[in-house]
Amino acid sequence: MKEAKPGGGPCRFGVDIPLIDLRSQHRALQPKIFSALRQVFDSSVFVVGPNVRAFEEEMARFCEVEHAVGVGSGTDALTLSLAALGIKPGDEVLVPSFTYAATAAAVCHLGARPVFVDSAAGGFNLDPADAERHITPRTRAMIPVHLYGEAAPMGEILRLAEAHNLWVVEDVAQAAGGRWDGKRLGSLGHTGCFSFYPTKNLAGCGDGGMVTTNDGEVATRVRLLRQQADASVLGGRKYTHPQVGYNSRLDELQAAILRTKLPHLDSWNRFRQKHARQYSSRLKESGVGVPRLSRDGSHVYCLFTLRCSQRDGLRRHLRERGIGTEIYYPLPLHLQGAYRDPGCPEGSLPVSEMLSKQTLSIPVYPELTREQVDRVAEAILEFVHQGSEVGMEEAVGR
Repeated sequence: MKEAKPGGGPCRFGVDIPLIDLRSQHRALQPKIFSALRQVFDSSVFVVGPNVRAFEEEMARFCEVEHAVGVGSGTDALTLSLAALGIKPGDEVLVPSFTYAATAAAVCHLGARPVFVDSAAGGFNLDPADAERHITPRTRAMIPVHLYGEAAPMGEILRLAEAHNLWVVEDVAQAAGGRWDGKRLGSLGHTGCFSFYPTKNLAGCGDGGMVTTNDGEVATRVRLLRQQADASVLGGRKYTHPQVGYNSRLDELQAAILRTKLPHLDSWNRFRQKHARQYSSRLKESGVGVPRLSRDGSHVYCLFTLRCSQRDGLRRHLRERGIGTEIYYPLPLHLQGAYRDPGCPEGSLPVSEMLSKQTLSIPVYPELTREQVDRVAEAILEFVHQGSEVGMEEAVGR
């Protein structure tokens, strides 16, 4: 597929360069999207219809797996995946503390206990060595998150899981299209869990999620669970329920939109990687911590996240210059009220706690122009050169 040069989005709410701008993407695809939506309305089939089934097949091929099952959200993908693997009350699941709450929430929804693991020094993803220290006889699974679009250290994670007989559930919400060691993310663990929330690399126009797996029995259990565990899903009698299920079905409208976008995903990720290289080149001598630069597809930059000890000052500086930013995430999960654990007090996961005070994400969406990336980089350099004794941290991955 020939790559078209994206254009920059218009100003919004006084922000000249927003953190995320879907309008340019949708403007370019509008005729195809509207045509696909019109076909759905004409068919009057809105739930688990031909578009969902086709999208599941297309995602399975794209992710290089045998099965893909569309569900209602990325959180549901994690929850149903864990349920299909047999996670139950009393079980423990290793979860990185520095991630979005949904990863831990999915464990809690099943009555299991999330056991929080620190991030690796010099990066953002789960530290396999710290994960191993948290394994107990009750540990049943681990959820590596490919945070910000960067592949987690899957070699170490898979070896650890094999040694301790653990399920591996990949959280691919921020890394659709990424690879590790040449393999698509979402194909390495027992399951992969995707979100199609509008901020993701493969973005729907609402909620949506998917579970990928090479295990046919797991795929079947997810299909059953997503539809109230109605036996008719497996060819049985309708309105007969062998177990308690969920209402978590990907709808036809979202599937139609996502089918239109999927062929462009690799191209969009290449633009993200191009912007990341440009940022890294401009900021390499600034003292600002920048993400690891990927040349092998193992980082698809859902977010381009800086590290700066004067993060709040930098954010104000960028906002004053019309540049959108966001903090992902200002408080690690082990310090959140909903997930506090007496066995994991403040200070117990020092890298995660440090990252929560330093990280700042800047625009990296595909439709950015070179000039816009330069403008963002120049504003960051201006902040550094103001002599405000920023105390920048060493660049991530160096």
